[in-house]
Amino acid sequence: MSRKLAAKILLISLVLFSSPLIAAEKHIGILVYDKVLSSDVTAPAEVFGVATRKSWFSDYKVLLIGVDRDATVVTTEEGIRLTVDTTIYDNPNLDALIVTSSYVMDSLFENKDLTAFLKKQAENVSWLASNCSGAFLYAHAGLLDGYTATTWAGGEKQLQREFPKINVIEDRNIVVDRNRISSNGGVPSYQGALVLLAQMSSERKAKQVFETIQLNRLIPWKEVTRYFPEK
Repeated sequence: MSRKLAAKILLISLVLFSSPLIAAEKHIGILVYDKVLSSDVTAPAEVFGVATRKSWFSDYKVLLIGVDRDATVVTTEEGIRLTVDTTIYDNPNLDALIVTSSYVMDSLFENKDLTAFLKKQAENVSWLASNCSGAFLYAHAGLLDGYTATTWAGGEKQLQREFPKINVIEDRNIVVDRNRISSNGGVPSYQGALVLLAQMSSERKAKQVFETIQLNRLIPWKEVTRYFPEK
């Protein structure tokens, strides 16, 4: 065997056996827009961002999804600028969709393109999740009719009054009903994301992320597992 041929065989072997297998990416979508509440975005982005660095979740990627056709950056209520990865007009292929909240959401409720996007995603994704008043977005699209859900702490009665087909739960941070997960805003957004992660992977794996972000220094793990659906 010539040296040149041997070198080619060695190179091919190195490529085949040293390169990691490239898995098809799955996507966790988080809806973003100007004046969105920062924690509604950063909580699930951190939870799932940490998870994607684990071998057992490395085929997932977090996408920030804008509601405007041409916007590449949005500014949160608290002044944080976020780069948009894709928009509702790009029809991203998602495995889970998390909708977020703002203090004023009327323009979102009236956005027919957004409503159509939510309805289409509901037909394809494995999970729909909401933080805070994001539940109202799903409600306006009719996607919580016949489901049990919650919303921002103090807004439960309004959600029930405006959407009587929803079974609204009060005084509960997280509600899981089939493939719908809704949570209060703020710190409970972390709990909601961890509950969703546990359903998409396992309790043990979600606990790894819980400890990695050191949420265990603030609340015990049982404050997350109490919201897991009964098996």
